[in-house]
Amino acid sequence: MTPTGQLVHELYWNKDLNCARTMLACLGERFNLAVARQTFQAAIGMHGAGRFRAQCGLVEGTLMFIGILGSEEGLSDKDIENLCRLFAEEFTARFGSLLCRDLRPGGFQPSDPPHACESLTVQAVVFAQEFLQKRLPRTETHAG
Repeated sequence: MTPTGQLVHELYWNKDLNCARTMLACLGERFNLAVARQTFQAAIGMHGAGRFRAQCGLVEGTLMFIGILGSEEGLSDKDIENLCRLFAEEFTARFGSLLCRDLRPGGFQPSDPPHACESLTVQAVVFAQEFLQKRLPRTETHAG
């Protein structure tokens, strides 16, 4: 198992975090940038809009982190907004949709195994990390 896979597994199974919070935690660790408790708490319902199957929490968590990291890197609000749009475009091109209902076609059923999106999460975390490294190369040495 890769280090990213191990971290995702730990966050899902040991801390029972949802996908948005897992994404925030993984990106925070990767870029050595603490995510404030309130921000982390704000993502509690961001797994398909509280299981409504709307925008995927992996996307939402990344968009939140782009705002955090972009601000730390001195980007303007407009630049952060543009980076979020570009991420959404590239995520859609890679995974086919931004919507939980498309990425997780079975939805959320009582019979679902826990953390059914673990494999997708690992792929999306790696994708988000590579996207940020490519678009914000200074983040390689970000000291937080």
